[in-house]
Amino acid sequence: MESESHAGHDKHAGHSVAMFRDKFWVSLLLTLPALVWGHMLQGAIGYSAPRFAGSAWIPAVFGTAVFVYGGTPFLKGAVREIRDRLPGMMTLIALAICVAFAFSAAVALGFPGMPLWEELATLVTIMLLGHWIEMRSISQAQGALGEIAKLLPSTAFRVTGEGSAESIEEASVSDLREGDVVLVRPGAGVPADGVVLSGQSAMNEALVTGESAPVEKKEGAKVIAGTINGTGSLRVEVTGAGDRTALAGIMRLVAQAQNSRSRAQALADRAAFWLTWIALGAGVVTLAAWLLIGASGATAIERLVTVLVIACPHALGLAVPLVLAISTTLGAASGLLVRDRRGLEEARNLTTVVFDKTGTLTLGEHRVVAVRTAGDLSEDEALRLLAAVERDAEHPVARAIVKSAAERGLTVPASEAFQAIPGRGVRATVEGRQLSGGGPNLLASLGATPVPELQKFSDEAAARGQGVVYLVEGSRTLAAFAVADAVRLESAEAVRRLHDAGIEVVMMTGDSRAVAEAVARDLGIDTVLAQVLPEDKAANIEKLQRAGKRVAMVGDGVNDAPALVTADVGVAIGAGTDVAVEAGDIVLVRSDPRDVPRIVNLSRASYRKMVQNLWWAAGYNIVAIPLAAGVLAPWGVLLSPAVGAVLMSMSTIIVAANAQLLRRVRL
Repeated sequence: MESESHAGHDKHAGHSVAMFRDKFWVSLLLTLPALVWGHMLQGAIGYSAPRFAGSAWIPAVFGTAVFVYGGTPFLKGAVREIRDRLPGMMTLIALAICVAFAFSAAVALGFPGMPLWEELATLVTIMLLGHWIEMRSISQAQGALGEIAKLLPSTAFRVTGEGSAESIEEASVSDLREGDVVLVRPGAGVPADGVVLSGQSAMNEALVTGESAPVEKKEGAKVIAGTINGTGSLRVEVTGAGDRTALAGIMRLVAQAQNSRSRAQALADRAAFWLTWIALGAGVVTLAAWLLIGASGATAIERLVTVLVIACPHALGLAVPLVLAISTTLGAASGLLVRDRRGLEEARNLTTVVFDKTGTLTLGEHRVVAVRTAGDLSEDEALRLLAAVERDAEHPVARAIVKSAAERGLTVPASEAFQAIPGRGVRATVEGRQLSGGGPNLLASLGATPVPELQKFSDEAAARGQGVVYLVEGSRTLAAFAVADAVRLESAEAVRRLHDAGIEVVMMTGDSRAVAEAVARDLGIDTVLAQVLPEDKAANIEKLQRAGKRVAMVGDGVNDAPALVTADVGVAIGAGTDVAVEAGDIVLVRSDPRDVPRIVNLSRASYRKMVQNLWWAAGYNIVAIPLAAGVLAPWGVLLSPAVGAVLMSMSTIIVAANAQLLRRVRL
């Protein structure tokens, strides 16, 4: 397919913003003498340029200089296109300036007619300006990669030894290894991924995760290379450095997305390919028609050059790549990493989003999800006391209780005389009170009977598949706590936003139906697929697709990878396994399900911009080619090649400006 060779807007391979900028300014200076001593400007405003020996050759000399110096990128680009048998924009520009140069040179050597030196110089200069603007637009769109790269500091402060023997040395970030300890001072960038060993601070993770609010970090918290430390100082154990950091992974994914193919891009490439042939055909017809009606050779060639210039598929070639570049980097800045642009493109058509439950809609970690107390005891007071009793226990449920208390900001008192009761629970003395914590077996061993209100709470929690832990003093049950895989606070809003977008939400999990349906009720999820074996997840996606649905799968685990690949759009939670990340079309840096509707919003907004740009680029050529050919000549309307170049450049600028408006979209 011819489109494949145009991947990534590669007509500018080897070009740069600086090259086009420099060539434009030099060519502009060289064009001015050609204009001053040329016939076009003198005839238009009725002045006579100073005459001296050799002044008649000024337009030819400076026009040739502009052709050779400024026209080189277009001539080289045309050679590449012709060599690849894919004539396009560069071919049209090169043909136009070569025809203008050859005709003008022939006139200078005695062929009858009016030379086009100033038109040639002006055309090349305006084309260089248009390409400079285009390259700068694309460079700005892809600038997120550079901004991300700047986040990583070049040096780090490595800590060796402990206590009084501790020393701090400055080291290159490239020398850091896993297990090293680094000091992150206030206001400094984090040099590597790691875990906080000591200290407390808040991190600015906006450019990496899209999270605008500072994120609190204390002992045991993970930090990401490239994030900016707040006012505290941290000692961090390195878990990933260099190419193994999350930041490096983000840069790889963004670069991969910039080079991935898009169906819309393929369509635009094919349109530009055929427009090139149409322009060539229109140019030949225009030349022949003007010669047949008795026009001079100069007039006929001027019409030919104008058609070739104005028909350049410049705007068409820029319409899609610029939108895709902006959407990819806009997503990266918001924590949405596009691995494959086709996934982002397809997201606008989604009718169904399937969420894995554990680790996606839920934290994947147990927490206290509900509390019921007896008497006047408050929920926070009950949780504070139970956390004190459970703090020294090793059981995962005990850790969930302690963590829940910490997340509520509760101050947990010290306990004394801690004792684990195998198979029943734990007991300890807290603030002079003999307290116990455990499940139904604890109540049975103590002869404690919950009051009806606590018993009803326990039965309801059990029906939802949640575990129940009791706080007991003596033989009196003070409170009951439902412990389960906690639903993320953001999940309900994510489901609501998807519903607002007209998208059905499905939850697929290997958990029991009771647990799954309880979570679904809390979140307002439409359909529940429970007790699904890992090997059956992809089959369930295929079943939905056979029903005519366009399906996205959102997951974070190894067992989600086949389903992620099978779905029309695979969305991997970035905090999940590497296998899931590699299987997804789009990766969420944050484990935030609200990013899924943001993907849909970005996809729809990008598609609208692409359609607008394609219509403008195509519509412009439909009108501009006949105008350039001279259909309005009987009414005195004739476009010069230079005016044609201005109109073509204006079309490109309009497309570029419209694409930039995508940055204003609220995700």
